[in-house]
Amino acid sequence: MKKTKKILPPTYFIILLLLSIGLHFVFPIKKIIFPPYTYLGFILIIFGGVINIWTDLLLKKRKTTVKPYEDPTYLITSGPFRISRNPQYLGFTAILLGIAVNHGTIITFLPTIIFVVLMELIFIPSEEKNLERIFGKEYIEYKNRVRRWL
Repeated sequence: MKKTKKILPPTYFIILLLLSIGLHFVFPIKKIIFPPYTYLGFILIIFGGVINIWTDLLLKKRKTTVKPYEDPTYLITSGPFRISRNPQYLGFTAILLGIAVNHGTIITFLPTIIFVVLMELIFIPSEEKNLERIFGKEYIEYKNRVRRWL
């Protein structure tokens, strides 16, 4: 893939995270989750953070790119990649969902949905096509064995 300056998934994540928090305070429409259940959001936030840190460490260890617009040099199938082909997106989604659950208002779930749709429409298809081009049969076998999200 040729190098271009494009918005990366972490940027969308940060924008949507701030949007989720902002929407909760500006438009606290219909609380649907109440304490003590809102505290389950912290578990999702921690899970997402752990998955993202683990994934980043693994990518750095294998010296391959984290950027979806660059060609990877190594196909990682261990660690969090055993349960998800997109563990970073899974981690970001878990954090956004955790924030929404913690706030408990219906409007805070909207950014989580937007994030998943953006990843599904913009990033994942081109990433998978690129991985298939670079790693061929090895990636296809991995793709058949491991689910996209969970």
